[in-house]
Amino acid sequence: MEHLTLLLAIVIVTALAFDFTNGFHDTANAMATTISTGALRPKIAVAMSAVLNLVGAFLSVEVAKTISGGLINEEGIRTEVIFAALVGAILWNLGTWLLGLPSSSSHALFGGLIGATLMSVGSSGVNGEVVVTKVLIPAVAAPVVAGVAAYFATRLTYRIGSRTDEKATAKGFRAGQIASAALVSLAHGTNDAQKTMGVITLALVTGGVLAPGANPPLWVIVTAGTAIALGTYLGGWRIIRTMGSGLTELRPQQGFAAQTGAATVILASSHLGFSLSTTQACSGSVMGAGLGRKGGVVHWSTAGRMGVAWCLTLPAAGLVGAGAEFLTEQGTWGVTAAAVLLVAASGAIWLVSRRRPVDASDVVDESVVRTFGLDGSAETPLTVSRSLSATIPALAGEPARPTA
Repeated sequence: MEHLTLLLAIVIVTALAFDFTNGFHDTANAMATTISTGALRPKIAVAMSAVLNLVGAFLSVEVAKTISGGLINEEGIRTEVIFAALVGAILWNLGTWLLGLPSSSSHALFGGLIGATLMSVGSSGVNGEVVVTKVLIPAVAAPVVAGVAAYFATRLTYRIGSRTDEKATAKGFRAGQIASAALVSLAHGTNDAQKTMGVITLALVTGGVLAPGANPPLWVIVTAGTAIALGTYLGGWRIIRTMGSGLTELRPQQGFAAQTGAATVILASSHLGFSLSTTQACSGSVMGAGLGRKGGVVHWSTAGRMGVAWCLTLPAAGLVGAGAEFLTEQGTWGVTAAAVLLVAASGAIWLVSRRRPVDASDVVDESVVRTFGLDGSAETPLTVSRSLSATIPALAGEPARPTA
């Protein structure tokens, strides 16, 4: 029993670590367009997003119930399986963060759970119908629906503002962007924070602490919401840079349309218990907004690399989760080995990231500050002067060059 209690504590801490990585990995979902258009300064944007992620965690538990009692069968699942799943999810999150790729933290978690469960008990442990209806179908539909909504919303905003002064219109939509970014952050808390709640609840069920089908206890909601908020405040600057200017160049009207479309899709999915990828929804809406402006251009090479990452997320995290589960099946030494490998790999990724650090000063050029009025002016449409090939060599496929 003591061993079980210690193992549960390890799983809970690991789940909160995943929640933390989810926060800084997905900050870009809510704030990249707001930052890239100059509506908010980077650090203010991530602070606001962190608070609203925490608030959103308290608004619903439908997605948490999908994770804890729907995706995999609780009976016969050992607590070690959940630990192994989290190893796969965390390592995928950190790897894609290092590359600046906006991949799905949600699908990393699902992949880890599915891979570890298949290794432990076989296909009988996975609810295939739930995987299809509440994971795979939303994965395909979310970016498409959000993109279409953002496309038409962008067209509408430009039509409405066609007879007004462009600078005044841009200023009004900057204010709208702040409100819509807040809505996306709130929506992110209602969806992504719940995934960790569901994982911790599932661990408590497998450990005999909670009855099958139980809702997340209050302390689980509080800790999961706090962890994702702290991660959000840290700021995933590498991914914010990709989402903000790597996919397309955005003006305030487009940013407002993109965020509103994404928030609508995420909130609707949370209400229905669909555990969709907020990253995919937001990326789709950014591309839709990019196409919605006359003359707008989407960098399809970047979008294609993101699409490859999306397709690889489930199987890659699943393979790592299955490998970690193979280790945990060997007993205490296997669990210890998996934990050591997780810490060592995470440390190695962090050390590599320090060779070319990215912070808040790297995500918006001073020309953007002047362009969109953070210094009190509003001169010209957005032009991001930092080239994609200089700032994100892994995505652009060119040799890295030092940034200023």
